[in-house]
Amino acid sequence: MMKFRFRRQGADPQREKLKQELFAFHKTVEHGFPNQPSALAFDPELRIMAIGTRSGAVKIYGAPGVEFTGLHRDAATVTQMHFLPGQGRLLTLLDDSSLHLWEIVHHNGCAHLEEALSFQLPSRPGFDGASTPSSLTRITVVLLVAAGNTAALGTEGGSIYFLDVTTLALLERQTLSPDEVLRSVPDDYRCGKALGPVESLQGHLRDPTKILIGYSRGLLVIWNQAAQCVDHVFLGNQQLESLCWGRNSGTIISSHSDGSYAIWPVDIGGSPTLQPSVATIPYGPFPCKAINKILWRNCESGGHFIIFSGGMPRASYGDRHCVSVLRAETLVTLDFTSRIIDFFTVHSTRPEDEFDDPQALAVLLEEELVVLDLQTPGWPSVPAPYLAPLHSSAITCSAHVANVPAKLWARIVSAGEQQSPQLISSASSWPITGGRNLAQEPSQRGLLLTGHEDGTVRFWDASGVALRPLYKLSTAGLFQTDCEHTDSLGQAAEDDWPPFRKVGCFDPYSDDPRLGVQKVALCKYTAQMVVAGTAGQVLVLELSDVPTEQAVSVASIDLLQDREGFTWKGHERLSPRTGPLPWPAGFQPRVLVQCLPPAAVTAITLHAEWSLVAFGTSHGFGLFDYQRKSPVLARCTLHPNDSLAMEGPLSRVKSLKKSLRQSFRRIRKSRVSGKKRMANVNSKLQEANAQLAEQACPHDVEMTPVQRRIEPRSADDSLSGVVRCLYFADTFLRDAAHHGPTMWAGTNSGSVFAYALEVPAAVAGGEKRPERAVEAVLGKEVQLMHRAPVVAIAVLDGRGRPLPEPYEASRDLAQAPDMQGGHAVLIASEEQFKVFTLPKVSAKTKFKLTAHEGCRVRKVALATFASVACEDYAETCLACLTNLGDVHVFSVPGLRPQVQYSCIRKEDISGIASCVFTRHGQGFYLISPSEFERFSLSARNITEPLCSLDISWPRDATRARVQESPKLSQANGNPSIILAPQSRDGSPDPALKGADTPEPPESTLSPMSIDSATSADTTLDTTGDVTVEDVKDFLGSEESERNLRNLTEDEAPTCTILIK
Repeated sequence: MMKFRFRRQGADPQREKLKQELFAFHKTVEHGFPNQPSALAFDPELRIMAIGTRSGAVKIYGAPGVEFTGLHRDAATVTQMHFLPGQGRLLTLLDDSSLHLWEIVHHNGCAHLEEALSFQLPSRPGFDGASTPSSLTRITVVLLVAAGNTAALGTEGGSIYFLDVTTLALLERQTLSPDEVLRSVPDDYRCGKALGPVESLQGHLRDPTKILIGYSRGLLVIWNQAAQCVDHVFLGNQQLESLCWGRNSGTIISSHSDGSYAIWPVDIGGSPTLQPSVATIPYGPFPCKAINKILWRNCESGGHFIIFSGGMPRASYGDRHCVSVLRAETLVTLDFTSRIIDFFTVHSTRPEDEFDDPQALAVLLEEELVVLDLQTPGWPSVPAPYLAPLHSSAITCSAHVANVPAKLWARIVSAGEQQSPQLISSASSWPITGGRNLAQEPSQRGLLLTGHEDGTVRFWDASGVALRPLYKLSTAGLFQTDCEHTDSLGQAAEDDWPPFRKVGCFDPYSDDPRLGVQKVALCKYTAQMVVAGTAGQVLVLELSDVPTEQAVSVASIDLLQDREGFTWKGHERLSPRTGPLPWPAGFQPRVLVQCLPPAAVTAITLHAEWSLVAFGTSHGFGLFDYQRKSPVLARCTLHPNDSLAMEGPLSRVKSLKKSLRQSFRRIRKSRVSGKKRMANVNSKLQEANAQLAEQACPHDVEMTPVQRRIEPRSADDSLSGVVRCLYFADTFLRDAAHHGPTMWAGTNSGSVFAYALEVPAAVAGGEKRPERAVEAVLGKEVQLMHRAPVVAIAVLDGRGRPLPEPYEASRDLAQAPDMQGGHAVLIASEEQFKVFTLPKVSAKTKFKLTAHEGCRVRKVALATFASVACEDYAETCLACLTNLGDVHVFSVPGLRPQVQYSCIRKEDISGIASCVFTRHGQGFYLISPSEFERFSLSARNITEPLCSLDISWPRDATRARVQESPKLSQANGNPSIILAPQSRDGSPDPALKGADTPEPPESTLSPMSIDSATSADTTLDTTGDVTVEDVKDFLGSEESERNLRNLTEDEAPTCTILIK
């Protein structure tokens, strides 16, 4: 008998209104360091800094929390940037020689960075009417003169054009050609040679009509713009790289391609200067690389700073990235690990001041920003309160912890200050302090944890707009690695000259890839933590406020359980150090659990109240009692055909040829035996497919969306034994009358194992439980019909709410779960969500995501969404990220679709793999190796820039603007700045101080991020978890769509259940 699907209920207007009050999608702010920076600018009056990138992005930073972003329409590299001092306007030059003027404009109380005008230098007509080559009119250097109202443009052909900045229009009859300059040069210097491109333009501090011009050939000219004549000529013969005018304008410093710099005395009038007063090669006498940029800064205390980049001996240190700082007899060679983009000093720029007195040196590198304090002896580095290089070592996993208790927060901050004492003074010595952050203090603190390839875990303050580093945990000290003595040997072999000093924290090299962190879990109530790595190491750590020296207990668990026929061909386990080891204040290891074989850990979960940690690899999962330091359970999940699981990610045996061979075999097998497999499928699945194909209904009946038919996965697929998720819960498993501790595990082949745990109960008032052994008994085993990987498991109480975290209910920090009504378990696979009743494990409701939407689940989390209209109303929903980059939100436990947003490009596989949700409806994902994009699904809980900036607009400022710049395609939502209206005394309008949207108060609900192996508010993942399915999604999307149209999905109504 044919079954009909009847008309669905229409949209409820009240529900639609409620959705608008609960859900809204915003990309709010980017955390981290801009990817591929290419230009730098600093406004000494407003104390703000701008960074341009190769993708055409413009990012402006001030005090922590003051930042916003724009993007050029053309994805061209930003080569130069110049602030119009005090005006909040920025002139940018792209590599296509186009100029763009950016302004902070005011709209309805908020201000945005918008592109106001653009300009392209026209080609010069030749004698035959043809245009000159575009290379001759390519702009090489820009100088703002006459208080920022005029710009001088130096070109490849040697000409200098003058531009009205307010309108971006060329000033007629003011172009300076190289022929006019050559008239002031002696005949013997000309000798038929061209001056070359304009390499440098420098303005006179006290007389804006004078411009210092430097040509590539080495000629230096002081040009008087008012008199339209040459004041003085310096006949240099060495190829010029950069120029700098001394404070008193009586000295000119030039740097050259041979690694030398020269000091020229300025004598206005008279004959041309033939030789400099001083010419030296600081790192000679052997051939040196060019000095790309040089600065001269004088000091009131006497002497002067000479700061330059490059100039290293070509043969010995030509591959070093260095900035040299010289004052009197003190020379320091700052040695960086990435290429130098640009640098500037923070110093006095007022014309009436006699001295520069530099306060700080800021160096923009390709991978980080380094600031040095020039007023403190030793010139120490100043830790950045933002723009920290997240990728100082490659990020391998990430997690978010919400609502961190104040006590734990203070302890972590204290540990970080003991680790880096300069963090305490960084707030007062940070030189980029422009603007004011108007955002209110967050009502709750959020931690972002990132695991790295070098075995470190970094703690970041993710409570606001600025992602601030708090503390760094290193696990490498526990193990013996192969590269321990490299640094000491290298230092012993180096001479004292040049006086190198390592600066910066970017270090892309790892001593041992086995140290890489794969999973992290943190209990915020007991300050206990679990860190799991690539070589099967699972570390249990505890926070200590004082340094200690102690030995670490080591235990091993064999996950193969002596199964025959399997031989591990991958990397060896890490060898732990023996005996007492010194540990600094912070998280200190207590127990090391080694999984055997030493494969990468794929899932972990921690339950501090029971003193249990569970972990899984590609071979199985284990349960460990870290209070008694003894194993509780080990279960092998390998299929007989899981040969790839025995090779490991670092195995040399696994060659490209073998991988390709296996891929073609799977494709051939799928094509040849597809019909045969379908014939053997459960008859009910065939019946469902036939119904979907032949179903016919009257035209006046509204049909639900057509479901795609899903092909069941083969049981012998490789890596089917990978453990994808682990979960602890106090629920009903054996019968409906007695609840107790349970552990759940889900695998890549769609298997779910549920164990009943016998955990000795803690005595009243005691934190620790008795020392009796914990026992684990298999309670239920469920096999999903289509063998889709299980990505998350969560138990819902009688009211359909997630269970609270460990200690939350016992310490009255959250509402106690309903233990009277029937519990349910939510199992999320890559293809569908399904709710089963407990303890019978019978299907209650489900949503087939792959069948309806044609996508697969990549990340899921339970989150609380607070209403913007009602202070006390909130809903717990299931947030899901798919392989197409879309975010779906479903109600719980009904699994009804609520909203859907496009979040990440489907081609961005690493971005999708790195996504992590928070418990309050926000999320993070990597848009580059060094940047997290922050987004919000909540209409109420939004973290975005809200700040004021005091700017002075010139009276003749243009009001004509091009359309608002497009937002960054990957990240860049709409960071905004409130333009503070000036009162008569110059202070911003205080009425705007209340314009911030406060963080919602902590909800009584306790949502859980079930895509993790940690406590309820943590979502874990690794950027390296790019699976075969991810690559298939990217390369074979069209073929996948064709397959999905021909197949359907349904799950067996009676899963295999084993009850013991």
